[in-house]
Amino acid sequence: MTPSDTSGSPGDGPGRWSDLERPPLNATALRRGLVVPGGLWTEFEVVQATGSTNTDLVTRARAGAPEGAVLVAEEQTAGRGRLDRAWTAPARSGLFFSILLRPAAVGVPTERWGWLPLLAGVASAGALSRTAGVDTALKWPNDLLVTVAGEERKFGGILAERAGDAVVIGMGLNVSLRADELPVPTAGSLALADAISTDRDPLLRAVLRSIAQWYGEWCRFEGDPGASGLQESYAAGCATLGRQVRAELPGGRERVGEAVAIDGDGRLVLATEGGVQEPVSAGDIVHLRSVPREE
Repeated sequence: MTPSDTSGSPGDGPGRWSDLERPPLNATALRRGLVVPGGLWTEFEVVQATGSTNTDLVTRARAGAPEGAVLVAEEQTAGRGRLDRAWTAPARSGLFFSILLRPAAVGVPTERWGWLPLLAGVASAGALSRTAGVDTALKWPNDLLVTVAGEERKFGGILAERAGDAVVIGMGLNVSLRADELPVPTAGSLALADAISTDRDPLLRAVLRSIAQWYGEWCRFEGDPGASGLQESYAAGCATLGRQVRAELPGGRERVGEAVAIDGDGRLVLATEGGVQEPVSAGDIVHLRSVPREE
């Protein structure tokens, strides 16, 4: 695969404007607005297609790529979600990108790195709510939700991978995906949620600027989720809290209970039968029903 930037010019390739409702990203303008002196983002590249931006950027991270590298693909042919699940979508129908961070370089202890995918979720949900005019919510640990026809739908996912002293965070966000293109009936997109804009350039710019702002604050407090405000903000935007859920855990185990808190390590705390509170650090969460809150 030969990397090549998408500049937004119709003459750059025969297939790039095959769907006029899905124009290519303007890499030149995005780079100019994001890679600025003193900013987090140091490299910005758009490729036409690749298997997985995370796989590519992990390889670059191990070869010494700098913090702040951003790799975006107009199409992913082997995109991965959590638990190595496939993530597929038509070309230019969403935002598929990965970012490279080196929190150790600014003194963040490794035990706090688990907050990075949650940080990306908070930053992205806020940016998309403002820019697309759509209410977004977080599903613990790494999903983004919108409401389509009165139902919660997943429209985005986050995958974080360690690469030595670096962390690569990949994101896939369904932007203009139509109903007949959904990978599963329970998926969603910004378009299906009646977004006021599905222009991917300002959406991506807003998400990356929001991540940079949140990351800077988190690093300023050495990754402390409480002092940086990250823990409170995640809890405020998390649709999982206050719900009866089933946690499908590694090894085929499961727990059912009310999701009552996000603890200082980013774990979901369940109140199970008998009043026992049990933190869950990894697993799939299934929302069962809402729990009425006492006034």
